[in-house]
Amino acid sequence: MDFQVVVLAGGTSKNLVPLVSKEVPKALLPVGNRPVISYVLELLELSNLKDLIVVVEGQDAAVRVGSWISGAYVDRLHVEVAAVPEDVGTAGALRAIAHHLTAKDILVVSGDIVSDVPLGAVAAAHRRHDAVVTAMLCSAPVSGPSESGSSVGKDKAKKPGHYNIIGLDPTKQFLVYIATELEKDIRIQKSILRAVGQMEIRSDLMDAHLYAFKRSVLHEVLDQKDTFQSLKQDVLPYLVRCQLSSEVLLNGAPQTEENGNEKASSQNNQLMLSQILANSSTPSFHELYALGPNGSTPVRRTHKCCVYIAGKSKYCVRLNSIQAFSDINRDVIGDASHLSGYSFSAQNNIIHPSAELGSKTTVGPHCMLGEGSQMGDKCSVKRSVIGRHCRIGSNVKVVNSVVMNHVTIGDGCSIQNSIICSNVQLQDRVVLKDCQVGAGFVVTAGSECKGEALAKKEK
Repeated sequence: MDFQVVVLAGGTSKNLVPLVSKEVPKALLPVGNRPVISYVLELLELSNLKDLIVVVEGQDAAVRVGSWISGAYVDRLHVEVAAVPEDVGTAGALRAIAHHLTAKDILVVSGDIVSDVPLGAVAAAHRRHDAVVTAMLCSAPVSGPSESGSSVGKDKAKKPGHYNIIGLDPTKQFLVYIATELEKDIRIQKSILRAVGQMEIRSDLMDAHLYAFKRSVLHEVLDQKDTFQSLKQDVLPYLVRCQLSSEVLLNGAPQTEENGNEKASSQNNQLMLSQILANSSTPSFHELYALGPNGSTPVRRTHKCCVYIAGKSKYCVRLNSIQAFSDINRDVIGDASHLSGYSFSAQNNIIHPSAELGSKTTVGPHCMLGEGSQMGDKCSVKRSVIGRHCRIGSNVKVVNSVVMNHVTIGDGCSIQNSIICSNVQLQDRVVLKDCQVGAGFVVTAGSECKGEALAKKEK
């Protein structure tokens, strides 16, 4: 399809501490016992999109991610890993590698997406409409465990009531309004409604952070708007606003940004508005006429911001919070088990052949037990993922939790709604509820913790 693919893999995201560290950047966080970035890479491979630039924030993180990819995908994908400075933002990351982008169209994918939406369909929709940008939208996820019990600790309590508003044209093909991270009511300018004619307002859709861009337009925006840091919050809303601008858009690139407060007083603008209003019932507002450069000749709009809306049956979630990490791990061994890449047993779980279970130990449905892990007698595991080479004592209960690799858990421990990172040691009789324990931390015998984040201090 002549698409270049950029995977924005992030770095050590602050809102995922203590799960991420210098040793484990975000892209390598485990989902169903494999790095989260593997889900995007395999989705791209399935769509025959195999020429990739993976952008990682921070040199050390880039080396670790690159090393893992080169081992796991040798002879399968052509991957170039590019390191960019930390905290440059998604637009800043693209700006830093802009000289590598040469194809007509660029597909930008977040490395934290776990999805089964065919990416080729997004690319095809972009080409079909000859759009400057096509954004993938999917149903906003409902967070929290499916059974009773609170979600993973403090992360949920911190969340303010943010929501997104997305405005679509009547055909649901074009994006005409977008506002993200809202905490209160918004006002939509009349000029937007006049230009669009009709608009369907949606708050149940999520911008999946997967975009197809026309490279020439993307380059121009990143070049001219050097303060833009975020694709989602800066670049996309800007392109959507330009689409409705009263100024003509030439060659698909915005010439001037709309000033929403400016009164359209000239005869030419009045003429254009009357034409728009007269045509407001047409199927697509992109079929409306805008004034030509000389103020008299009408030309068709060429600047299109399109959407690809994933079907409701499709799975699409971003691992961008501690709560999302727990939710996605639960989903890939539950309702979205087809994404795990594993075959489930008759008991609807996955126990690696090399794992060892003690007497009267039960591993319930929707559980995963990794390679080389050992469990003592009379243990119980429910709706949890346990990683590789863990050593678990006797009389241990693990419920709604994720235990990463090389974890040691002493006798009589109880772990509920918690995340235990790699190389952690839980001594005997530790009780954890709604906790996150960072890599290499030791929890002393008899400790009882609720809603806490336990981690070593970074040197």
